[in-house]
Amino acid sequence: MRCIKYKVTHTTEYYYNEPVPLCHNLIRLWPRDTAHQKCLQCNMTISPVPAERRDRVDFFGNHATWVSLQEPHKVLRIEAISDVDVQESAPPSDLNAPPWESVAQLLSWRGDTGRPPDPVLLAVREYTFDSPLLKAGPELADYARPSFPPGRPLLAAVTELTERINKEFAFDSRATTVGTPVLEVLRNRRGVCQDFAHLQIGCLRSLGLAARYVSGYVLTRPPPGQKRLIGADASHAWVSVFFPGKGWVDFDPTNNVLPSTEHVTLGWARDYDDVSPVKGVIIGGHRHSMYVGVHVEPVLSPEEAAAAAKAAAAKAPAATSASAQGDGQPAAPTDGKAAAPLAPAPPEMLPSTQPPLPES
Repeated sequence: MRCIKYKVTHTTEYYYNEPVPLCHNLIRLWPRDTAHQKCLQCNMTISPVPAERRDRVDFFGNHATWVSLQEPHKVLRIEAISDVDVQESAPPSDLNAPPWESVAQLLSWRGDTGRPPDPVLLAVREYTFDSPLLKAGPELADYARPSFPPGRPLLAAVTELTERINKEFAFDSRATTVGTPVLEVLRNRRGVCQDFAHLQIGCLRSLGLAARYVSGYVLTRPPPGQKRLIGADASHAWVSVFFPGKGWVDFDPTNNVLPSTEHVTLGWARDYDDVSPVKGVIIGGHRHSMYVGVHVEPVLSPEEAAAAAKAAAAKAPAATSASAQGDGQPAAPTDGKAAAPLAPAPPEMLPSTQPPLPES
C-alpha cells in the first residue's frame, strides 16, 4: 500500500475589539493515530504564551490541549504544524453482506436478554444515540429510507445515501452556521461539510445504525486534471459507519468519495461539538472576528525530490544565447542542472485520486 507524507499547517486567529484579560481554550489540532495514519510530530505555537497548558487524551481518544491565557490581549493566534503519514486504504468490496437490518438489530442489545453485552458492540452503541447537536427522528429516517429497502446490504445502502446527499444538497458556505439544526439543513438542501456529515449521521442513527463524526482535512492541491475537493483550505468533516466484523468505514458525502490518501484525520466523536478544533470562553473582548487558514501539502522524500527535479529539467525548453535573446540578459545555464527542489510536491508528483464510492 502506498504511503503519503503530509505537512499540515492550521492557523486560527481571533481579533477582539477590546482587550481580553482572561480566556480558557480547548484545542484539538493534533492528528490522531489510526490504522492508516500516523502523526510523526505536531508543533503547536500559541500567542500570547499561555500561563497554563495541559495536554491529555479525551474520552473519545483524541489529543486535547487545554490552555489558560491570563494577560490582556486583543489578538489570539494558534498555529499547529503537523507531519503526518497517511497510508492508502483498500475500499471495502463485500457488497453482499450484511443486510442493514441485521446490523441495526445487533446494535439494539437490551439488558433484559439474559446474556452479557459484547464489549466491542457496547462501545459502538454509543454512536447510535442522540448527541448534543444530533437528534434522531422520523424526518431523517424518512429521507434515508429509499436507500435502505429491506434486505439491502449495509455497504450498498450507505453508499447510495452518500451519493444522494452529494447530488441533492448544494455546498453553500453562507447558508448555515455552526448551530444550524440538521432538520433545517434537510429542508433547505444547502450547507457545508459539517452539515452534510451531521445529516448523514442523523439519518443512520434514526435507522438504529452506528455512525460517528470525523474531523480533519482534505488535500489542498489536487492532482492535475482532477477537480478540487470542496473543503480544501479549511477544516473538513465526514462520516464513519460501523460494519460488524470489519470495523469503521469512512464516507465523505461532501465529495462523494471513500476517504483514503487525500484525507487527514484529526479526531472523531459523536458530533462537531465533541471535537471542534478550537473552543473556549473569554472575559471581555466585546465583538470579535476570526480567521482560519489551513494548508495541506505532500512532502517528497529525497528520492522523490531528485526524480521531480530530473523530470522538471527534462521538460524545460532549451536555453538560448544572450545575443539570440536580444534583450541584453545573460543566457540561461545549459549544464542540465536544476535548482534544489522545495519540499512540497509539484502537481505531477501528487497522489492519484482516492477511490470513488463502489457501485450500489
